[in-house]
Amino acid sequence: MKSLLAKLFKENELDNEELLFLLDNLSLDYERILSDYALITRKEIYGDKVFLRALLEISNHCNKTCKYCGLRGENASTDRYRLSREEILESCKDGYKHGFRTFVLQSGEDSYFTDDILEEIIKEIKSQCPGVAITLSIGEKSRYSYLKYFKAGVDRYLLRHESASKTLYEELHPSMSVENRRRCLWQLKDIGYQVGAGFIVGLPGQDNKVLVEDLMFLKKLKPHMVGIGPLIVHPDTPLRNCSNGTMEKTLVCLALIRLLLPEVLLPSTTALNVLDPLGLGKALQVGANVVMPNITPLDARKKYELYKGKDYSRDINGDLMKETIERIEAAGFEVDMGRGDHPDFYI
Repeated sequence: MKSLLAKLFKENELDNEELLFLLDNLSLDYERILSDYALITRKEIYGDKVFLRALLEISNHCNKTCKYCGLRGENASTDRYRLSREEILESCKDGYKHGFRTFVLQSGEDSYFTDDILEEIIKEIKSQCPGVAITLSIGEKSRYSYLKYFKAGVDRYLLRHESASKTLYEELHPSMSVENRRRCLWQLKDIGYQVGAGFIVGLPGQDNKVLVEDLMFLKKLKPHMVGIGPLIVHPDTPLRNCSNGTMEKTLVCLALIRLLLPEVLLPSTTALNVLDPLGLGKALQVGANVVMPNITPLDARKKYELYKGKDYSRDINGDLMKETIERIEAAGFEVDMGRGDHPDFYI
């Protein structure tokens, strides 16, 4: 185990069998070594910086039926909303005043937001908030749409691959295909986006072999960002009787991703804080270097319920920023409000 961990640290790669052996045999002592290696690697590239992104959830309408997601189209109990163009722009302008230089616009797969509507919104944000990076996270689109957003000024696109296992992916995503998901990711890279992928830890049917598939897919894709988090069960989904993913396994996966992709931008996701109030800091200690405070208006934020347990009590004009910065600094890191581009995209 020690030699495998040392190899991963020095060479930033392992083969499938080595990764599986590592996952199958990790003890607490070896997890500490893994975490230490990941933290050293992260600091060599990014120092102590933690990049803040402003997350804006523009719509909870979704035409997909993913079995783990509270926004799934078949969930009749969800109170649907859609931010207006004016609400989106005002939220970004307010975030800009607070120092944010990256905005992440996220939604379910909502056909209301046509390419033309999004193009207009993107251009307005870029005009009214000079120097910002815009990230979209709005699901599977055509290459034509991706090109249109890119030409309008979108810098980054987040599209979790969710699971690299064809069987598991298509079981959990009715009417969707793993091939199309991957095709979208490769198209985004080809167009020139900073691309984000990622997966859910703790899905039913996900064993260590499946996790190795996920990790090796990421190694092949070489995304610029990777977002992972534990499964948090929502009671209005088909997975209502399943167990949540664990903090421990999620932290192991974060550390492995940092070592496999040393320059990756790696968020400490909100779902970790649902499992553990100290989740943000724990993720930073194993290699994460991005935090995304939520600037969605509070009335809408309560309705964007991918899973239960999110904190809806704080907003950007209250104590959200102060608490976020304090938690990052308490973990031994410093906040960077800049664009926080991947090294391949430094200007």
